[in-house]
Amino acid sequence: MNILQKSAGGVFLLPIETRLLSDRILLLEGMLDCENANELCMALLYLKKEDPKAPITILINSEGGEISAGFLIIDAIRSCAVPVRTICIARAFSMAALILASGTLSRNILPHGKVLIHEPRLGEQISGTSSSMKVVSDTLLAVKKKVNQILSELTGQSEEVIDEATCYDHFMDPDEAKSFGLVDQIITFDQILEEKNG
Repeated sequence: MNILQKSAGGVFLLPIETRLLSDRILLLEGMLDCENANELCMALLYLKKEDPKAPITILINSEGGEISAGFLIIDAIRSCAVPVRTICIARAFSMAALILASGTLSRNILPHGKVLIHEPRLGEQISGTSSSMKVVSDTLLAVKKKVNQILSELTGQSEEVIDEATCYDHFMDPDEAKSFGLVDQIITFDQILEEKNG
């Protein structure tokens, strides 16, 4: 989507993502993969270089996706010196829920947002020998433990509570997500801009 931008040189079309970037607002949407994880991390690096202290807002509307892509974004947010505010604007499912909970300034959700947490899953049908299947199983269990540790740290819930909550598709409305510790507050759409600096 393009918008009209006026300047001393005249009027020109500007991608809305570019305009939001100048306001330090990023959008994480759709399926998480290496491509959009890389793009988000590059934008975080760029904004950090532009101003190492001004907060960054990440709007999330994602069904989750690749675990490694989610871990990349989580690492970037948690180790970035710039305060990051996360907002679920519609859905934050699976790895996107962990990203939502990783906000370092505040973690927010709109009144009709939805959050989903569950155990890590195999992305594709697999086949192979019993030995290779055991390696896959062991790897998946290690990833599950890592995800549960991160969720426990971010929510304040014990790993036992996390393990029980993620053994099935656990959908949460905003009040439930707040009670569970995935978000700090429920905000209105207008507050996305009003509170971008704090």
